Amino acid sequence: MIAALFVETDGVYFGVPGVDPWDEPRNALGYQGPYRVVAHPPCQRWGRYWFGGPSARVRRVKGDDAGCFAHALRSVQCYGGVLEHPEASHAWARFGINRPPKSGGWVPAFLGWTCCVEQGHYGHAARKATWLYYVGPVKPPELIWGPSQGQRLDEGFHSSEERKAARARGVRPVERLSKKERLATPVPFRDLLLTLARL
Repeated sequence: MIAALFVETDGVYFGVPGVDPWDEPRNALGYQGPYRVVAHPPCQRWGRYWFGGPSARVRRVKGDDAGCFAHALRSVQCYGGVLEHPEASHAWARFGINRPPKSGGWVPAFLGWTCCVEQGHYGHAARKATWLYYVGPVKPPELIWGPSQGQRLDEGFHSSEERKAARARGVRPVERLSKKERLATPVPFRDLLLTLARL
């Protein structure tokens, strides 16, 4: 049995034999073992736009996720398994996990291994660079490393001023993928994470 923590209600982990899904109503903060885990802790307060983004009306607090990442990390370290977060997650530095190279490959990290892999290699429409943290009895296997063929997730503006200037020139917003599509875990990537958790 694998416990899937912080997953979408009725998402890709539901109805899978050998998987015990913990969605928001079930509250993964209550998970106390004993199974190995696949953890998807919320990333909004840890990513590049932890403060809410260039157009945010209220500035957020970095790492303010009600303890979700800390609990997911502790669960992986105690019971084994894998945790995933967006590339460049500030949680890695906060919790002392080595920063993995963007080019790929597993590197040693506290009690385990970490890497950067693009979900575009595993069924996502976007490249979606992702950091993994794995704890288990063996070194994890090689994955598909390097850039994938997926598209960009966003328009690529670096500030609200840059976005405003583009709008003033008549550039209209481009939504390459819906929010649901951006956040979705593709089935092949889910299967990869379950395989890692079962090593």
